[in-house]
Amino acid sequence: MPDDPITPPTPTGRARRCVQYAAATAAAVVVAWLFLGYAPPERRTYPGREKVIFWHMWTSNWADVINDIVERFNTSQDRYEVVPLIITGGGAVRGGSVGSSLKTLIATAGGDPPDCMGQWEQVIPAWAERGVLTPLDELMTPDEWSDLRDRLYPAVRAIGTYKGRFYGLSTGMNTWAIYYRPSHFVEAGLDPNRFPETLEALDQVAEQLYCYDEAGNITRIGFMPEWLIQWIAVFGGSLYDAGADRITLTHPRNVAALTWMRGCNDKYGYEKVLRFKTGLPSTMAANWPFISGAFSIVVDGQWRVEQLRQYAPELDYRTAPIPAPAGGKPLACWSNGNFMVIPSKAKNKQGAMAFMRFWSGVDDPKRAAEFYTWGGWLPIVPEIAQAPIYQAYLKKYPAFRTFVKIMASPNVQVTPPVLVQRYLLNRLTWAEEAACRAVVSPRQALEAVGKEVDRELRNMRLPSGRPK
Repeated sequence: MPDDPITPPTPTGRARRCVQYAAATAAAVVVAWLFLGYAPPERRTYPGREKVIFWHMWTSNWADVINDIVERFNTSQDRYEVVPLIITGGGAVRGGSVGSSLKTLIATAGGDPPDCMGQWEQVIPAWAERGVLTPLDELMTPDEWSDLRDRLYPAVRAIGTYKGRFYGLSTGMNTWAIYYRPSHFVEAGLDPNRFPETLEALDQVAEQLYCYDEAGNITRIGFMPEWLIQWIAVFGGSLYDAGADRITLTHPRNVAALTWMRGCNDKYGYEKVLRFKTGLPSTMAANWPFISGAFSIVVDGQWRVEQLRQYAPELDYRTAPIPAPAGGKPLACWSNGNFMVIPSKAKNKQGAMAFMRFWSGVDDPKRAAEFYTWGGWLPIVPEIAQAPIYQAYLKKYPAFRTFVKIMASPNVQVTPPVLVQRYLLNRLTWAEEAACRAVVSPRQALEAVGKEVDRELRNMRLPSGRPK
């Protein structure tokens, strides 16, 4: 253990050099990929049209969905042909693989980027600051931008905006809500038709849902909060002060949220809970422990509705918004999602924008509503949610209605628009673990991370104020 337990571990100078070396190696690999092994896709179904190169990261069955949307666009008009290309990999160098985001940066620097790209990584502030992205609002008339800005749900506007300019148009956001097992409520003598409306009431219900063996080991978790960033929104806290353009890790409601999470772990035993979770299978798809009954109540995203349809169609479950504590915010959660961006050096920006407007539903919400049902995606404007085909989808999957309701809420938060978004999320995870393990107090954990994030932001800027 370090001498100062409240200081998060940071890379040493040698470690930093290793990271820099890995990044330089990755860049060299990407350059070789771009200029030696990569050629723009030549699949041409409509040779007389303007080509729009579209990079995305969806694979497997998801790629089929994307290809169907592309084909719908290509047959809807006679000017552009969108040519999709899968660019796999995450945003970092792992095990020698080169991330799709790094490929995009190198391609842009080399003057040969795609015309548009589907993204879900936290890249907009860093890329926009470096001039890598085209502001989408400059591709619209003032009236078009005003209309779109007013129609978009608040979180959709926020996730695409940096320093007052709009860079990313979402094609499906994520929200989080409660999933619970009614049968567990009945077993505990609780009414499954009356889910707790406050966080305080949820704490009382959760205690009655826990199960133990004769040795006192947990055999079923009633409810255990995770992922601090979700609860900051629910508690009415904030990670960012837009007016002052600064990170606010130690906001009183942030401290209250982490203090409550610490209290839950103290109550049920951090090590007991960890030991129980360690014995569970993967949290993905058919192995999700909620399906087996290992949890009575969990917080998760809307995609689980589709997974439950596929892997546990007979399972009785329900959804509800996350209950807020006294002084908190209703219909609140953290949100991220898929969005489309246009590189600053794209050759066919107008074609890219036409495709983005088509897919997102900005031009024709009723038409695009069908795409959203294909992907199980949340709408970005009310007109999509109200479209007949989307309403039919909600009737078929009523559990999905909870997430659509939350999507429209002004209390949904996104990651702060700062240059170190991914780093901030990583350090929040450290703060949560350190506080819940009782290594430091909740305030100390948030103070330590706040200082570290501020330092990283300072290190990223040159004396001129521009980022390195």
